[in-house]
Amino acid sequence: MNSRNKQRVLLGMSGGVDSSVAGYLLREQGYDVIGVTMKVWPQDCISRAEDKCCGPQAVADARSVAYALGIPHYVIDEADQFEKLVIKYFSSEYQAGRTPNPCVMCNEKLKFGNLWQKAEALGCDYIATGHYAVIEHHDAAAGDRGYKRAVLRKGVDPRKDQSYFLFSLRQEQLRRALTPLGRMSKSEIRAIARKLGLKVADKPDSQEICFVPGQDYKAFLRSHLGEKQFHRGGIYDLDGNFIATHDGIEMFTIGQRKGLPGGSAQP
Repeated sequence: MNSRNKQRVLLGMSGGVDSSVAGYLLREQGYDVIGVTMKVWPQDCISRAEDKCCGPQAVADARSVAYALGIPHYVIDEADQFEKLVIKYFSSEYQAGRTPNPCVMCNEKLKFGNLWQKAEALGCDYIATGHYAVIEHHDAAAGDRGYKRAVLRKGVDPRKDQSYFLFSLRQEQLRRALTPLGRMSKSEIRAIARKLGLKVADKPDSQEICFVPGQDYKAFLRSHLGEKQFHRGGIYDLDGNFIATHDGIEMFTIGQRKGLPGGSAQP
């Protein structure tokens, strides 16, 4: 903890409306806010990252908002760590026949993991994000050796709740995390952004995995792992009747129907 009168917060800024308004709310609550955007795309992939999360346009939008709010803004290159901790995990889970959740891994390992070292270097007490989740901070109970504890709860807006994406955070990470949007709705957030005149007020939400171009998982896995990593074979029904062939069992997850040769067009 630093000795300043104001507690300092490192705010992860994606260039979207949520983290932008989070910066405003934290500033209004009296925090000394520092904005940071992670660069997670390798230099040779910048062209296809233009409109993606943490791409060049996102960085420009985050910097513009930080300027409007009067807070400093930094860009941190995490491309190597993103490749190591998120993309490799994503690929290996598909290889093992499991469904990965790269956003959960990114939050645990990068946003609330590696980024804490940067936060400490800047004298920050907390890391904040624009997630729709509630983190309650409680004083230490008797016998807890002075340690405070934090409790993760669902956001009040059931349509936007993002507590799931933070479920893997450890207690030491939750204790130093702030999520100022957890008790608000999306419409309230956009209304605040419009009132502030932020150009990202009506920016569409990002619904895609940021590093998979066109959400073509098969093409991404082929380019990232190489053709030799895939085991082709046949698809059969429960009675042993042949239905179709597949390009590699690694391309599918348990329970999947959509996109399966001979399967349904629906998930």
